Amino acid sequence: MAASRKPRHDTKPGQASKVQKHAGGKAPRAPAPPGGLEAVFGVHAVRALLDRGEAPREVWVQEGSAGTRLAELAEVARQGGARLHSRPRDELDRLAQGASHQGIIAFATPLAFEGETSLWLRLEGWPHAPPPLLLVLDGITDVHNFGACLRSADAAGVHGVIVPKDKAAPLNAMVRKVACGAAESMPVYQVTNLARAMARLKELGVWITGTAGEAEASLFEADFTGPAALVMGAEGKGMRRLTREACDSLVKLPMAGSVSSLNVSVATGICLFEAARQRNASVTC
Repeated sequence: MAASRKPRHDTKPGQASKVQKHAGGKAPRAPAPPGGLEAVFGVHAVRALLDRGEAPREVWVQEGSAGTRLAELAEVARQGGARLHSRPRDELDRLAQGASHQGIIAFATPLAFEGETSLWLRLEGWPHAPPPLLLVLDGITDVHNFGACLRSADAAGVHGVIVPKDKAAPLNAMVRKVACGAAESMPVYQVTNLARAMARLKELGVWITGTAGEAEASLFEADFTGPAALVMGAEGKGMRRLTREACDSLVKLPMAGSVSSLNVSVATGICLFEAARQRNASVTC
């Protein structure tokens, strides 16, 4: 005679377990965004969307006190033509897939990279001072790092970010969340061949400074006051060989402690604000 199975300690007699409540023992699927749209979650990302005049087609607001707190932002979206829907928190949680949505998710047209032609036309007809400052990301595939780099680029006054078509993070909802609005405001140019694009930058008078831990010169010896591009490589591997060879100069961050390197988004912020410091100083002199 087979031994009788004991009930699970967290399941009362006559009561199905939480897993058993769902068909096939699986957790409920995350709700899908409306057709052709992308979820934009978080207060800053949604507000940036509205500030650009890009009204989302639909907005989900968390039920309860969160909905009350977000009423003003939701009303701005409604006045822009968005349909408002009140949704339970667990539904927003599943859609955000663990990211902090802060009680609001908007559905908007997905962001798109700008092409090389737009970049060359902009640089060839550069209309004003200060000279262009560009950020080149080689092999940054992590969406959190990509979003943080965009945020730093926007804060430091960068005029555009250049990424390769391959080995690059997408412009998705998580990037928009981490960038806190910078993904909407910062032009991101996607190029087919990064080394070739860097050669074109040189032809247009842009000085290209790459970052490498083995470089002899310090970041603080670099000159960013003219037309400049800063190149940041992938965390761990750094720049690819052809990218490194296409740089005019290489610099490193002087490290005083026991750690040998910084997260790429942190290093990007430090480098960009050194460039901003130099450029602001040259204007005031």
